[in-house]
Amino acid sequence: MSATPSLFIGLMSGTSLDGVDGVLADFSNGAIQTLSAAFTPFPAELRSELMALQAASHNELEREALAANALALVYADCVRSLLPSCPAPLTAVAVHGQTIRHRPELGFTRQTNNPALLAELTGVDVIADFRSRDVAAGGQGAPLVPAFHEAAFGKPGSARVVVNIGGIGNISVLHGDGRVTGFDTGPGNVLMDLWVGRHQGRAYDEDGAWGATGTIHAPLLKTLLDEAYFSQPAPKSTGRDLFHEPWLDAKLAGVGDVAPADVQATLMRLTAMTIARAIRDEGVTPDAVYICGGGACNGALLRAISEELDGVTVESTAALGVAPNRVEALAFAWLGWRFMHREPGNLPAVTGARGPRVLGALYPA
Repeated sequence: MSATPSLFIGLMSGTSLDGVDGVLADFSNGAIQTLSAAFTPFPAELRSELMALQAASHNELEREALAANALALVYADCVRSLLPSCPAPLTAVAVHGQTIRHRPELGFTRQTNNPALLAELTGVDVIADFRSRDVAAGGQGAPLVPAFHEAAFGKPGSARVVVNIGGIGNISVLHGDGRVTGFDTGPGNVLMDLWVGRHQGRAYDEDGAWGATGTIHAPLLKTLLDEAYFSQPAPKSTGRDLFHEPWLDAKLAGVGDVAPADVQATLMRLTAMTIARAIRDEGVTPDAVYICGGGACNGALLRAISEELDGVTVESTAALGVAPNRVEALAFAWLGWRFMHREPGNLPAVTGARGPRVLGALYPA
């Protein structure tokens, strides 16, 4: 460990299940600086197994343990690709793990991971299990990124909204007076990715091009919006436990035949509307909305969000100096830095926890 803990690698593999984003970050003197970044894709077999583990299945305890071992190998590859650009001894790797269950209402959240194996493979201290401490304190355990968004993107006197659009969408409302609110809005890319995979055999709808050929189907949109989660008050969080293939198929069954491209167009509008409504319900008129995550690459989606917000500027976090595909990994590097300084990483106003808590658990090398 370096004398002054400042160099951290953050690793994030999210709901989209495409692979691992990693960043090497320097937090010297309170700065937040990305030194390098990497992406390591999941092998097809691991992606399929992680997807299958989202639901109850045969022999899942053993299968999850084996998937965690395979996941640690991918994490280690990502760490190794970043180490050559490290200018001084690395303090720690901060790793989120792969969420396969998120049930804070039952008192648990499960991120598959084997941090002990990752420490063994890399020879570096590993910090993991960031969400469970907040859940133990009565919180949702999510979203955790709003505290980082305020630290990295907040501007006194300026109301900003940062929206992460991964598989699930979540907002961080930076009110400009030090207050931060936020929560999961609902589906981000998860349903659009599912649908384009089923009908086009592709992992995602690049730039929303296929959806743009369709027409929004009003009855389908109405039934999609008829989901209790959208009207629940914050704090709240969600994931594939709710928004999954059977959920979508049940909604489709209630409206009859809809052309596949029209379904895609409607799913994109669902994401845009639920994000825009969540922002409006926070009672803020933001100076701008900044998008991170994979959804930042979907120009049609960003235009739809702007339309739903009556023309508010919507652009990626690149405008604030951080590439949209690096924000979440950088956030967990920052949470690792907070852990090493025994500083809280959660925001009780966001997660609903009983108070600020130091998040994470250390696995020494």
